[in-house]
Amino acid sequence: MQSGCGKTSVTVALLQLLKQKNISVIPFKAGPDFLDPLWHKAITGVESKNLDSYMVGEEESLRLINNVNNSEFILVEGVMGLFDGRSGVGERGSSLHLAVELNLEIWLVIDAKGMSGSIVPLLSGFVEFAKAKGGKISGVIANRVGSAHHAKLLQSALAEYELPPLIGWLEKNIQSLPERHLGLVRPQEQNIPELSKSLHIVDDTFIATKSTILSATISSNNNNQPANKKTDKLLQERLIAVAKDEACCFIYSENIRWLESEGATIKFFSPVAGEEVPFDADGVWLPGGYPELYAEQLASSKSLGSIRAFIESGGALLAECGGMMLLGESLTDHAGVEWQMAGALPIKTEMKQSLVSLGYRDEEGGARGHEFHHSMLSSTLEDGDSIEPAFSLSRGHKGVHYRGVRASYIHWYFPSSPTQIAGWFT
Repeated sequence: MQSGCGKTSVTVALLQLLKQKNISVIPFKAGPDFLDPLWHKAITGVESKNLDSYMVGEEESLRLINNVNNSEFILVEGVMGLFDGRSGVGERGSSLHLAVELNLEIWLVIDAKGMSGSIVPLLSGFVEFAKAKGGKISGVIANRVGSAHHAKLLQSALAEYELPPLIGWLEKNIQSLPERHLGLVRPQEQNIPELSKSLHIVDDTFIATKSTILSATISSNNNNQPANKKTDKLLQERLIAVAKDEACCFIYSENIRWLESEGATIKFFSPVAGEEVPFDADGVWLPGGYPELYAEQLASSKSLGSIRAFIESGGALLAECGGMMLLGESLTDHAGVEWQMAGALPIKTEMKQSLVSLGYRDEEGGARGHEFHHSMLSSTLEDGDSIEPAFSLSRGHKGVHYRGVRASYIHWYFPSSPTQIAGWFT
């Protein structure tokens, strides 16, 4: 229904329930989120990919969901509120628009705390507006429900007014999923709570019927699946070194697949562990993540010196958000402690207590991405000198261009503009 209504908790509980019932499920996440898919994978053991009608695009999202094989269930966790997208109401980038484009049914998660009959006008508005936009809300999952009696009141109210039924409900006061400034804590950092114990299914017939619905949907979509016309490989025989560890963990899985599909060989290295850039690397990618949490280890890491040497040799490097923070002269963490970084770019970054910037970003050349960060950047150049921007944007952080480096706060979706992004690694 809206951000904070409990979509991820409900999704985790449903995935756990389906696993317990030995029902095969393929999870997806709507929107440009890195952390929720990690929770999906931790529960199911299956890679959770991002679907997005704006950044990923309708055609690519359709390809991704059409590649699902041998699964009884597809579960797509929405993003923000149902109608919240890049702009407008229910337009591109919204969960509603994605559901319409992919022909998916919608289960609306409603925070029912302190609510009984009020669920009727609330849901009625959502149902009617979704219908006007071509979508279908087929069920409701109520979160933060006080008791079985409370759930029965909600169920009866929906039935009386012939609204989509209550599929299930999640108890209030359950163990919350731990969060920090950029979203959920990674599941690797704690024990995953068994939320399915607090999930009550009112009618489980949806489990028995969903495989049929899924098959029909995929069969219909396959008729419109775009043909792969591309034959040339843009990164043939190039070795791309990718930073991957606790500090650099914001990686769209499709970006890795895209690099490999373009002929690149990938070698991972860990800046936190002090691993150096592979000596034979043709290009380097520094994804975002949590460098501020590992600033002490990074400050003494041999990896930063090897990154600086790679840059000074003229190597091509793409740095995103936290990856860019590694390249500056220093990083000031939330406690106000300043740590030395690679010193490869004339910038400093400082963590802030609140969100600094959020939103989709469009590069003039066609690349699309997303910006989301709690830090601010400042130049260390002398007065009168200016930093050369890395990207041409109408909105958002234009970044830093130095030698072969393109660095900014933006997390790019590589398949959005293959030729352009391949050029950033060559």
